Amino acid sequence: MDAADFTIDPADHGARLDKTLARLLPDLSRSRLKELILAGAVRIGAAAATDPAQKLKAGDRIQLDLPPPTEATPAPQAIALSIVHEDDDLIVIDKPAGLVVHPAAGHADGTLVNALLHHCGASLSGINGVLRPGIVHRLDKDTSGLIVVAKNDRAHKGLAAQFADHGRTGPLERRYVALCWGVPERRHGTIDAAIARAGIQRDRMAIVSGERGRFAITHFEVVEVFSGADGTPAACLVHCRLETGRTHQIRLHMAHIGHPVLGDPVYGTGFKTKAHRLTPAAREALTALHRQALHAAELGFEHPVTGAFLAFESPLPADLAHLVDVLRHSR
Repeated sequence: MDAADFTIDPADHGARLDKTLARLLPDLSRSRLKELILAGAVRIGAAAATDPAQKLKAGDRIQLDLPPPTEATPAPQAIALSIVHEDDDLIVIDKPAGLVVHPAAGHADGTLVNALLHHCGASLSGINGVLRPGIVHRLDKDTSGLIVVAKNDRAHKGLAAQFADHGRTGPLERRYVALCWGVPERRHGTIDAAIARAGIQRDRMAIVSGERGRFAITHFEVVEVFSGADGTPAACLVHCRLETGRTHQIRLHMAHIGHPVLGDPVYGTGFKTKAHRLTPAAREALTALHRQALHAAELGFEHPVTGAFLAFESPLPADLAHLVDVLRHSR
C-alpha cells in the first residue's frame, strides 16, 4: 500500500484522526500512524494534518501517502545468539547481560538488532522503523533473559497487542527473577506506582504522581530469604510479574518499597553499604556480578499466526546462579 484515500462517515464525526486511521488501516500500528501524521504524510482535504488528536468531521476526505520502505540503517553483525525458538514468523532469544537490544545513543552497533539483521536478513518486521526492526519489547542492557522478536509485520502486530495487554486479559505470561536487598514485610504483594522520566536525567526513571506519570503495576512474591553474616535476613529472591511494561519498572518499583535489586547501579546505590552484612564470599560474588541481579526467566504468548500457545523458560545464567548459591550456603 503506497497511499490511502477515505471519506469520513457521519458515524465517525468528532472522532480522533489517529484512532480512525488505526481502525481503517489495521495493517499499520498506532505508533507508525502517529509518526506518519507528525511527518505530514496525512492530509485532510488540501491541508496537512499534523495533530494525531485532530477531530474529524463527516465528509472529510483523508489522504495518506506512505513513504517507500527504507532499509534498516544498522549494519548486520555476526554476533552469537542463544536461539530458544525460531520459525517463519518470530524468533525467541535468551539475551545475555551486556547486550543492548537496539541502537541508541552510545550504542551505534553491537546490539541485538545488529545480530538479528545478520541472522534473519531482510525478514524482520519493519513496523518499528529503521533502528528497531522486529523489536516488540525490550530488556535493559544488563538484564538477561528471554525476548521475542517479530520477523514480519503480521507477527509484530499480533505480539504487540499481547504485550500492550500485559496478560491482564490475554495469554501473555512473563516472570522475572530478582535478588533484592532485605526482605519485604509482606511475602507477596502489588506495587502500584506511576513512572516517568526523571527530569533532565534521560537514563533514569522516577516514581511520580499526577498526570505526568504512566501507571505501572508490578506483582511480587518472595521465594527465598538469605541470611547475612550475622544470621539475620539480608537479601531475598523475588519473582516478579508485570501488569505493565515501563522502562526500569521492576528495578524502580522494588527500590520504591525499600528493597532495590542487588547490583543495580542506578536505583540501588544507596544500599552499597548493605554489602557489609553479607559474608565475605557473598560480597565477593556480588562484586563480580557487575550488573543488576535481574533475569527474565519465563515468557509465554500466543503465536500471532498459528494461535498456538508457546512457553519458554530460561535458567539463571552462571553469574546469577553463582551468587544465589553463595548466598544460600554462606554462613
